[in-house]
Amino acid sequence: MPSSQVAVLGECVADAFVTNPLAAQDGRDGGPGGELLLRVLPGGGPANTAVALARLGTPTRFLGRLSGDTFGALFRSHLAASGVDLTGCVDAAEPSTLAVATLDPAGQARYSFHADGSADWGWSVAELTAGRIGDVACLHTGSLALVRAPGAEAVEEALSATAARATISIDPNVRAALVDPAVYRERMPRWCAVADMIRLSDEDLEHIRPGEPVERVCDAWHEAGVRLVVVTRGPLGALVSVDGERASVPAPPTRVVDTVGAGDSFTAGLLHRLRAGGLLGGRLDRLDLERAADAAAFAARVAALTCSAPGADPPWARDLGEPDPR
Repeated sequence: MPSSQVAVLGECVADAFVTNPLAAQDGRDGGPGGELLLRVLPGGGPANTAVALARLGTPTRFLGRLSGDTFGALFRSHLAASGVDLTGCVDAAEPSTLAVATLDPAGQARYSFHADGSADWGWSVAELTAGRIGDVACLHTGSLALVRAPGAEAVEEALSATAARATISIDPNVRAALVDPAVYRERMPRWCAVADMIRLSDEDLEHIRPGEPVERVCDAWHEAGVRLVVVTRGPLGALVSVDGERASVPAPPTRVVDTVGAGDSFTAGLLHRLRAGGLLGGRLDRLDLERAADAAAFAARVAALTCSAPGADPPWARDLGEPDPR
């Protein structure tokens, strides 16, 4: 029987949020001794996607290099509590990646990263074997693990090797503060050649193909090889493009607390719905625009619920009226 498991490859990041923002803005004391108070939550785009997938009920395998430090213990606990399979992870000697998040009045997060020499980027070809990836219907990756040396090359090799037996999904999740957008621009054609699905935000798109109409970019990427491109547009919903046929999907109304993890949850909702329709496991050959738009509409509901809670805290299946996976 074909596998129904989805593997997610990439980083875990300790997301630190300022809990006394006035002190951060104007130097006023926010606590004893004038310290800046931080609340640390488990994050990182790929880890967020894995958590959201598992909570929705999709069997999910996470492939990460997890540090033995305090943050690494937090990641393991968080992933396991959500039902994520951690048997594909590497116990890493390097420290965890830390990101300090600042929220604007609309709840949009901006990050400063402390990432040099951290565990997430150390993948080797010897670590990313077919056995570690496992018998999966889909391999999803993206974000910094796909572009940060020294491990990015090993991640790309793993995608190419896995494409013959599983659906490949990529979320570029551009972090311009750490990686020059020109790197994404240069690599997108070869990612499109190996991927079956690419999900990215309109902000990502502007970094990668600045000033170009979204329809022209989608068509160029379809020509390069990818069948499904989904561009999320925050409160404006999402554009879905399947081999050049396009549809728009609205965003459900929601009270936004912050947008942390919304895109990652959207990706999870998309993959979950495609898997439920029996569409994962190959080149998305049976996918049409109607099914893709349906999956994107479900994904938009998942993202909206994530925006209604602080931090990357995606919903469970029961929150969407689906059977509880536990």
